[in-house]
Parts: sequence; structure tokens; C-alpha cells
Amino acid sequence: MSESQNIEYKESWRDEYLKWICGFANAQGGRIYIGIDDNQQVVGVADTKRLMEDIPNKIVNYLDIVADVNLLHKEDKDYIEIAVQPCNLPIAYHGIYHYRSGSTKQELKGAALQQFLLRKMGHSWDDIENERATLDDIDRQAIDFFLRKAVDAGRMPVDSLNETTEKVLSNLNLIGGEGKLRNAALLLFGKNPAKFFTSVQFRIGRFGRDEADLMFQDVVDGNIIQMTDRVIEVLKSKNDDPLNDPLNDPLKLSSLEKDILKLIVKDNQSTYDNLAISLSVSSATIKRAFRNLKVNGCIIRKGSKKIGYWMITEKGKSILK
Repeated sequence: MSESQNIEYKESWRDEYLKWICGFANAQGGRIYIGIDDNQQVVGVADTKRLMEDIPNKIVNYLDIVADVNLLHKEDKDYIEIAVQPCNLPIAYHGIYHYRSGSTKQELKGAALQQFLLRKMGHSWDDIENERATLDDIDRQAIDFFLRKAVDAGRMPVDSLNETTEKVLSNLNLIGGEGKLRNAALLLFGKNPAKFFTSVQFRIGRFGRDEADLMFQDVVDGNIIQMTDRVIEVLKSKNDDPLNDPLNDPLKLSSLEKDILKLIVKDNQSTYDNLAISLSVSSATIKRAFRNLKVNGCIIRKGSKKIGYWMITEKGKSILK
């Protein structure tokens, strides 16, 4: 079995491998085998009596956890298995938190560390109470918008429309025990969520031939409750706008791709090889051109490879005009 999320092999023991044990405890748990190389061959370890005492003691002293340490044998060679159980509490080694991800050990820092600690403590980022926010930062219009939608859907009684902002947020568990607003309250109903959180916006974009060809981009700001309808409105406006209709997208086809379209008009059963000969290019070049034409919606294949044919779409025909 190769190294994975739950398996690690080491030829010999080093105290730094306590980092790997820390990583397993913070993730899904796992097993470290000492005395096995990366090719899963048992190379054995010496002085197993000392290691069978040192390893468990160091795990307890440095990590405050207990792991099963087993002495195993294969082909007259001794090797050690360290079985680590996942821990409900965050575990640090010399003040640093490690985490097992795939077959690697990651050192947690910044936002990743924050999310990890919150998750281990049974919290999430949106549950955190914001020390700077007050009820004045909540948009009452967003509250009313939410209440009307809830009443219309039959999820809340009509008299809910008269509830105070504080009462609504409290019922939604968006206010903490000391009356502080949670982050979720600001995201959902805040007047200006960007005041508290950077990059709180919804971006709508459209790309052309590749990810570098950004044809347009719209940014929708505000709280999530009201942002949803605005995003839908923007999407509808783009679909209703003839300038953004896929049939009218300005394509930058190569001269080769345009020549292929012209040849298909004459013979819609042309093969890659025949086209390559006609255009004096390789079959591989023709295939790449066809792939681009299909991706851009200029042609589609009808029928099988043997008896089928190429059909030029309305979009493809518009290019030939």
C-alpha cells in the first residue's frame, strides 16, 4: 500500500516525525511505519527496545496524546507501527499546528489555521461575534425584504413583519450571548458588508476563447439577501441583450478555421486527412482547429464517424457572411 492520507513510511525514527503524528491527529488519523522505505520494502530498525519506550513517551510529552505503538516483524526484520487516532481538540507541536493532507504534511498558518481552530472548537467563521458591529450596521430594508419573502412563502406568520430588527436577528440566532452581531448577520443583512470583510461581492463574467479572454465582467455588491435578486437581474439582462447573445459573440477565428468552414460548405463529409491535404497542414493541426470550432459552437457532428457529416451552425454561418 503506497503512502496516502492515512499511511506514511519512514526508514528510521527521528524526533521531527512527531510533526507527522501531530498532522494525523489533527486530520483523520493514520499510521506511520518506521523501518519501511518509500517502496514499501521492510528495511528494519535497530534498537527497537529503546524506541518502543521513547516514541510513546515523546508523543505524550510533546503532543499530550496517546498513540498505539506496535512492534511488528517481517522476514527476520523488526519495524514499528504508530497508530494515531483523530483528535477532537487541536494539537500543536512546539506551538505549530500540522495537518495531514493527501500524502503530505502541511503547516497551518493564517486563514487556514483560523478555520481549523474554529472547526475543532465546534464553531465556524460565520458564528464569530463581530466586536465592531452594531445594529446600526444592519439594513432594515434587507430585513423587511427577507420577512416579506418568508411570509409570501408561508414560512413565517404575517405579524412577523412588525418585529424589531433585534428580534428578527435573535430569532435567526444571528446575535451572540452578549448581544454582539455574528459575522453571518452582517453578510446577510449588513448595510455595507465590505466595511467588515474584504472582497464581499459577486462577480459575473463571460470568457471568450480562453480564460484570458474576458469579454465582460459585472460586480454586484451588498448583502447576500438583496444581492441574490440583483445577480439574477444581471444574468437575465445579459441573456436578453442581443449584444451578448452567443450567436452574436465576436469570434476571433484563425484564417485556417475559416477556410475549414468554407470547405465544409462544399463537402460536409470531409475527413481530417482530406482537409489536411487540401490546406497543406498536418492532420493534428486540423484536429485542433476542429476542436476550437466545436468549442465555439460553429460546427456540430451529425451521425457516426463513418457515415456522419459536419453541420455548420447559425453561429458558424454568420462568420462566413
